[in-house]
Amino acid sequence: MVLVQIGYTILYLFTDASFNHGMNPHIFVTYRHILGGLVMLPFAYFLERKVRPKLTLALFLEMFLLSLLGVSLTLNLYFASLKYTSSTFVTSIVNTIPSMTFVIAVAFRLETVDIRNPRGMAKVLGTSISLAGVLVTTLYRGPEVRSWKSAPIHITRTKYVHENWIKGPILTVVSCLTWSSWFIMQGITLKKYPAQLSLTAWINFIGAAQSAVFTVIILHKPAAWSIAFDIYFWSIVYAGVVCAGLATVTQLWCTKQKGPVFVTMFNPLGTLFVGLQEYFLLGKRLHTGRILGGSIVILGLYVVLWGKEGDQYHIKSQERAFSTDEEPKEPPKIQSETSAREVP
Repeated sequence: MVLVQIGYTILYLFTDASFNHGMNPHIFVTYRHILGGLVMLPFAYFLERKVRPKLTLALFLEMFLLSLLGVSLTLNLYFASLKYTSSTFVTSIVNTIPSMTFVIAVAFRLETVDIRNPRGMAKVLGTSISLAGVLVTTLYRGPEVRSWKSAPIHITRTKYVHENWIKGPILTVVSCLTWSSWFIMQGITLKKYPAQLSLTAWINFIGAAQSAVFTVIILHKPAAWSIAFDIYFWSIVYAGVVCAGLATVTQLWCTKQKGPVFVTMFNPLGTLFVGLQEYFLLGKRLHTGRILGGSIVILGLYVVLWGKEGDQYHIKSQERAFSTDEEPKEPPKIQSETSAREVP
């Protein structure tokens, strides 16, 4: 999951440069997931031929909803919110996803919380600490850290942001809710369709189709779909292969192993990595509030991970208890009058 967040951090460089040079974010989402699906298709077809469950209509509709939540709705709302706010604001609000996911997972009984157990208390405490770190990052700026003078990367800014502090925050919050719901639904769908490679391919293809329909409705510029061999092209290639492909299948695998809350607890690390990347590579200003908030978030992350470590022992103990209770017993022998007599 740390590698996944590093991958998304590098994606920030590509998208920042592409969007500031005029690339439409909705077209970017569509192309990215088309490529992600094409990359995952051969691996899914050959490696999961024997383990892939049969696709039913009900399962396809569930995948359709999963793609709607995780691709077309979340990403399009997320990138649209960047037009009306700032990247710092959006990334700070996105850090509330672990807390949202934790609450939803407990409500749907996908996460076990026993407050009488120290590890159960650790989950609640760690989530609260991480949320406190998010609030510190969002509300407290603090003194400015001196800029890194020799910034190796320079991105030319254009008038991409049109501030609207009513529409922007609403779009951001809705995207966080759909994002949290996506992680929760992953855990539900994986129980019925445990083939992660195939599910990743389906999510990408269905999400790309949904995003394409949405983009055609709101954008009436056919020329915008043409991509030259420049930063637009490389940003799509990186996003499609690394983020829509490898990162998605890694998240699905981790969700199956540890649950959706475990996966989302690493999201705030991305904000910390982006801040360090902006400071050392782009020469942007860094404030002590972001450093302090990031440190608090990491502390909360480790507390939750310690609490999550006990889940494996809890599951194994339940399985042992279940197997003991379900041991087959010989049925009692009932002697009837016929069996009691000698049969010639």
